[in-house]
Amino acid sequence: MIGLSTVAEVRAAEDVLLAATREGALMQRAATGLATVCLRLLGRAHGTRATLLVGGGNNGGDALFAGAHLAARGARVTAVLLDPARAHPAGLAALRRAGGRVAGPDGDDGLDRADLVLDGIVGIGGRGGLRPEAARLAQRAATGPGLTVAVDVPSGVDADTGAVGGAAFPALHTVTFGAVKPGLVVGEGRGYAGTVHLVDIGLGPHLAPARAHQLTDADVAVHLEPPGPGDDKYSRGVVGVVAGSAAYPGAGVLCTGAALRTRPGLVRHAGPAGDAVRTAWPEVIVTDGGPGEAGRVQAWVVGPGAGTDDAARRVLAEVLATDLPVVVDADALTLAAREPALVRGRGAPTVLTPHDREFARFGEPPGADRIGSARRLAADLGAVVLLKGDATVVAGPDGTAFVNATGTSDLATAGSGDVLSGILGSLLATGAPAAEAAAAAAHLHGRAGQVAAAAGPIVAGDLVRRLPETVGRVRGTGLPDSEA
Repeated sequence: MIGLSTVAEVRAAEDVLLAATREGALMQRAATGLATVCLRLLGRAHGTRATLLVGGGNNGGDALFAGAHLAARGARVTAVLLDPARAHPAGLAALRRAGGRVAGPDGDDGLDRADLVLDGIVGIGGRGGLRPEAARLAQRAATGPGLTVAVDVPSGVDADTGAVGGAAFPALHTVTFGAVKPGLVVGEGRGYAGTVHLVDIGLGPHLAPARAHQLTDADVAVHLEPPGPGDDKYSRGVVGVVAGSAAYPGAGVLCTGAALRTRPGLVRHAGPAGDAVRTAWPEVIVTDGGPGEAGRVQAWVVGPGAGTDDAARRVLAEVLATDLPVVVDADALTLAAREPALVRGRGAPTVLTPHDREFARFGEPPGADRIGSARRLAADLGAVVLLKGDATVVAGPDGTAFVNATGTSDLATAGSGDVLSGILGSLLATGAPAAEAAAAAAHLHGRAGQVAAAAGPIVAGDLVRRLPETVGRVRGTGLPDSEA
């Protein structure tokens, strides 16, 4: 599990470490790690050209010291000082001693010839977009030939939220120090950060326990263990699905199929899409009556393609009146937004799975701080909120949060959300904690999208078909090292 630490948490840990180490040691660790990653990305140093975009303060100092390391290895390094009076003096001296050159923002900056551009303009404390001069240089870096690498966080990106309030540096890679910051993996910030590389500078023992995380394949594999000798169809988790209708039978087929293929145990389907489900999945127990006639289940999924009329409302109320975990998706979200009392105060876990427009029906759209928005709604309703997006956010009512790392734009296809709900219902039926089950479902859903998209454009049915293979890969039984 990868912890995501806020700026305040990182600063507090830095203060403890700075008090226990000699002056400048922490910056040297960061700069050495930064230079090492850059050398690995470049493949060599000798003969390469690097341009450093250097602001005032420690972020610029990290860039300057890293530039000195590169220059000492034979790189031709130019530091562009955006604020010469505030440039880190020791870093500047180190760069000059190593043979690097210094230019102003209007001088020969080498951006048009650079193999590498380091963004050391603004650090993790920055807020708002870049100033015009820095924005101009960032834009030139984006269109130039150089590999763009951000130091700790792309300048112009809010390190805590991922919000981008104007111009920002578009990095292909970000080398971050001590801990991964939430803004690198969520919201607009994710798109500016590129591939994130974490450099250990010794903060770990001093960091407060993270309240937000990203799951890895190993974390998700725990919820996907193969059956043992003592297992039967009931011990594997029994999922009840109320999805689909005469108008939208496909939602029932996709949701039920995803539940069945994620962790085969037993799936029961209740509702008017029974004929389509029965034809597609003969393994499913289908009842044409309501949830009360379905038999024993251990978790419910309700809403995909089910409609928003009075009958659908009665079914939702019936399911939410049980003492079982419930996934509320699609049409059921519309109904729950009209009557939040149906959800608020339930004793059993409830997971809401809105996209942005569905989220807005509960009061207001998610803001630039997507983790904060999801946390507020989760606390208000006493439910887990899975806020779909490029980087799906999961928040529990206790403030626990997860940000998914496996999302892909290939999942932006009709029916994809129905598949996610089926996966989630299957994991909830095992008794997994609701927030972690939701995060694991988002992770597996993203992995299925990656596997399916490797063959070309996908439809939601491809996700269902590729789920067994995806589960095997996440378990570690079929995922090559290069894809891990």
